[in-house]
Amino acid sequence: MWNFPDLGYPNRVHPHGPGSDSVPPGPARTGTGSARPPLTEEFRTVSVPRRPHVLLVVMFLLVIGCSAGAVRSSDPEAPGGAAGPGSETGRTLSAEPSRSPAEIPDLGPETRAHIPATARQALVVTGQGPDSNRSEAVLYSLDDPALGWRPAAGPWPAHNGKEGWTDRHLADDLRSPVGVFGLTDAGGRLPDPGALLPYDEEARFAVSGEGFLGEPLEGSFDYVVAINYNRTPGTSPLDRERPLGEERGGGIWVHVDHGGPTQGCVSLTEDRMRELLLLLDPAKSPVIVMGDAASLAG
Repeated sequence: MWNFPDLGYPNRVHPHGPGSDSVPPGPARTGTGSARPPLTEEFRTVSVPRRPHVLLVVMFLLVIGCSAGAVRSSDPEAPGGAAGPGSETGRTLSAEPSRSPAEIPDLGPETRAHIPATARQALVVTGQGPDSNRSEAVLYSLDDPALGWRPAAGPWPAHNGKEGWTDRHLADDLRSPVGVFGLTDAGGRLPDPGALLPYDEEARFAVSGEGFLGEPLEGSFDYVVAINYNRTPGTSPLDRERPLGEERGGGIWVHVDHGGPTQGCVSLTEDRMRELLLLLDPAKSPVIVMGDAASLAG
């Protein structure tokens, strides 16, 4: 972000709170005798002379008939066979292959390990290169752990520090810090657009002057989200406390893009900043994952 005089703003906690899931059986028989009532005339059996050659023919036809109608379950091409429908012994079950929950793409195991287990929103800002001031931002959401991370908004074009990225940010090095940081507090010169994060509307977010390309800086802090690098969560983005010391820099925000590189912040167009403020939910413990592509892939 841009340097401005240390106005000695006291720490303020937003009043809305801290920032920082088959046939039924017939009737039973009665009696002990085995005798049955006589059959009626229409159900009497008729005795016929036995004809062995007729029985042989009938048995032969029965055997031929069963063989013709049967299907070998070992024949995969036959209907009802091993691979055919209707086979009780060789039926193949088509089931969805088991899938692991989706991970955020292009993040390496070390970067993923730094994302808190409680985080269910992650704004991923990926720089084009370690010395590039251009990047891309995508907001991911973890709404169903079984499905994993899914993109919720973006990709959005973004700017970062003029000199690119660093894993050890120092004051005035003009590089954005690489890492995973919480997003707990917001604010701006303009009224709250409906942010879910605690929002500090304050006239002291006003800024003037020119950027590195001669572009006007006015309106850059109309909407901001504080990145929890070297700051105290649960305070206004204007808070000047630096837990790591002044030499490690601070005041790293996501703010409105002014058309050029920043001193270390991440910037998005004004409409995207409003959208981001409406999406970030403190109940989902949002974080920002930021750095050049090679660093994030580590």
